Amino acid sequence: MKSRLALITLALMLAACSEAPPPTAAPKLVRTLKVGAGDTVLDGAQRGYSGEVRARIETTLGFRIAGKIVERRADVGMAVKAGQVLARLDPTDAGLQVVQAEAQKALAAAELARYRDLKAKNYISASALDARETTFKAAEAQAALAKNQAAYTTLVADRNGVVGQVLAEPGQVVSVGQAVFRLAPDGEREIAIALPEGEVGAFKPGQAAEVSFWAITGPAARPLAGRLREVSPVADPVTRTFAARVSLKDADPLLPLGMSATVRFPAGAPGATTLLVPLTAIFQQGNQPAVWIVGADNTVKLQAVSVSAYSDAGAVVTGGLAGGEQIVAAGVNLLTAGEKVRVSPQATSR
Repeated sequence: MKSRLALITLALMLAACSEAPPPTAAPKLVRTLKVGAGDTVLDGAQRGYSGEVRARIETTLGFRIAGKIVERRADVGMAVKAGQVLARLDPTDAGLQVVQAEAQKALAAAELARYRDLKAKNYISASALDARETTFKAAEAQAALAKNQAAYTTLVADRNGVVGQVLAEPGQVVSVGQAVFRLAPDGEREIAIALPEGEVGAFKPGQAAEVSFWAITGPAARPLAGRLREVSPVADPVTRTFAARVSLKDADPLLPLGMSATVRFPAGAPGATTLLVPLTAIFQQGNQPAVWIVGADNTVKLQAVSVSAYSDAGAVVTGGLAGGEQIVAAGVNLLTAGEKVRVSPQATSR
C-alpha cells in the first residue's frame, strides 16, 4: 500500500515538472497619433484669425473748455483735413469773458499811465509804480487768455484723417477734455485681432504674419506681409480673449478703416507654434512634461517637450517635437521606457 502511494506521488511530481511555463503577457495595446497631422497642426495654414483694419494711432478730440455744443459738422466715416472745423460750442459766455478781460486791461492801462505821470513829478514812490505795472501785466495776460478761451469754442481737426466715432451731439453740455470725436489719422494701418486665452502663449511680438482681405478679390487679392506688433497682457473681461495688433508692410495708408481681414501665421515663423497634442498624451515627470514616442520596432521612449499653454483643446507644444513622430495618445502613465507596445489599428492621426 505504501509503495502504491509513493508511486502515485512520484507520478504527480513528474507531471507537475513537465507543465509548460505560463505564456508571456502580450504587449500593451495603445492608441497613437501622428504629430503634425490633422488637428495637431496649430499654425496659420490651419487657423485664421478674423480682424479689422484699424489706424496705428487713434486720436480722441475734445474741447479745451466746457460748454454746450451748438453745431456738429462731422459725421462717422467723414474724411477731414487739418484745421477743418468739426464742432462748435455756444460762444456767449466766452465772449462775455473777453469783454470783461478787455475792460480790466483798459482800466489797468489808464491807471498805469496816471501813475507814470505822478512818478515823473516825484509824487509817488517807485514801488507804487511797480505795483501798477504788475497789475497791468496781469490784466493784459488775462485778456489774452480770454481770447484764447473764446477760440477754443471751435473744435478743429489737428491732422488729416477719418472720423471713426462721434461721441457727443448738439445740445449736449460737455466738460473740459470730454471726448467728442475719435479721429483715425491718415498713415500706418494695422489689423486688430483677438487671440483665445488657450493659444495666446504661443504668440510673440515680431512673429511673421500674412493678411488677406475679404473685400479684395482678383489679381489684387494677394496676401500682405505683416508682423505681430503687440499682444495685450490683459484679457478682455467679457470675451476672455487677448487683443493683438498686426502691422502691415507696404499697405495703402488710406486702406478703408473697419475692412474685414484674415490673419494667418505661417509655420516656421519665429516664435510660431505648430503643434497641439491631447492632454491625455502628456506624461508629467515632476515639472517636465513629456510624451511617449513609438519607434519603428514598436518600443516606446520618453521625449521631453516644451508646453506654452494648456486648454480644453490640448497642450500647445513649442519644442521637443519636429513633426512626423508617432506618439501615444492615452494611457501614458502605464508605460515604461523600452517597453514594446501594440499599435491599435484605429489609431488616429488627429
